[in-house]
Amino acid sequence: MGSKFIEVATLLMLALVTKTQAASFDVKRYGAKANGNTDDATAINNAWKDACAATDPSTVVIGEGNYMASSLTFQGPCKNPVTVQVKGTIKAPKDTAKLKGQDGWVVFQNVEGLTVNGGGSFDGQGSVAWSINDCAKTGQCNALPINLRLTGLTNSKFQDVTSIDSKLFHMNIINCNNLTLQHITINAPDHSLNTDGIHIGRSKGVNITGADIKTGDDCVSLGDGAQQINVENVKCGPGHGISVGSLGKYQNEEPVIGVTVRNCTITNTMNGVRIKTWPGSPNGIASNLHFENIVMNNVSTPILVDQTYCPYGQCEEAPSKIKISDISFKNIRGTSATQLAVRIICSKGIPCKNVAISDIHLTYNGKEGPATSECANVQPTVTGVPASLACAKSLPS
Repeated sequence: MGSKFIEVATLLMLALVTKTQAASFDVKRYGAKANGNTDDATAINNAWKDACAATDPSTVVIGEGNYMASSLTFQGPCKNPVTVQVKGTIKAPKDTAKLKGQDGWVVFQNVEGLTVNGGGSFDGQGSVAWSINDCAKTGQCNALPINLRLTGLTNSKFQDVTSIDSKLFHMNIINCNNLTLQHITINAPDHSLNTDGIHIGRSKGVNITGADIKTGDDCVSLGDGAQQINVENVKCGPGHGISVGSLGKYQNEEPVIGVTVRNCTITNTMNGVRIKTWPGSPNGIASNLHFENIVMNNVSTPILVDQTYCPYGQCEEAPSKIKISDISFKNIRGTSATQLAVRIICSKGIPCKNVAISDIHLTYNGKEGPATSECANVQPTVTGVPASLACAKSLPS
């Protein structure tokens, strides 16, 4: 009887171990070399395919080491939740020709219940690409791959993930629902062109809770269709600040509704928090946008609403038709790198409505004098703001 019990127990234990092993898909068992030279893309993609098809929740393990990967696609839908645990560094080819025609280097698409974690890095090796992507001169940016393209994800989480030197945007989030980004690190120099840290568009319920972003463009940017977005505890800089927009460049853009940016620190950036829309735009909506409890350290124009946004000087002179309403800037403090610290320039065609600024304390130490402000086509509600920062200068419509 005793031997029979031991035999059954042993079989159960073996079955449990086998099941546990089956739930873990180590890319090295699929042939990944992790030597920094061999293209490990096939091994990683194959490990994902098996994990995605698994009958139980599973984990793709990308252990320590340097993995060269030409392109990676984590395609769903999957049968069960999958975790991608990245502990090593995955590197993209430096040569942009090897990624020609691809809008994303690492793509996560149409997956529900995805978790990406592990503390590893995705290195886009983008320095060569930046040198040939001179948007300011040409008015157009080259079609380069995004480091991490997140499309159609639901109930998913990225935690302890680092993106380095992307050729274009670091993280591009499109058509996602209920997505959390936690403890995200983004690192690129301030001369890296068009490398937005985290861009969100046509997505609902995206929460960024803790990020350290250094890049050459917006740290966080929200495009059309971004709704119910929460951005908090972000350290931004260098870069261009945290932005809603740009909006109104294209036809049929979806409304931006319900954005909260709070408890952030912005340092040595070209802008602080801003809303930007193109002149001569189609009709559009941006409403219920709130910026609060934000520290500015040597930031140029810490508070900016610009409905005449035209970065390359090739725009119509017609007013923007994006309707901006229900906006607040609250408890924003620190130092401005420019004398003009607050600039709210709304559309003369559709003036901003229900704009509130409160508890704004920004200083400028330049020889021109104290920090100032200017506004157009807006009548904000003002509470606890020095007169110099409360639309001290009104511009003509």
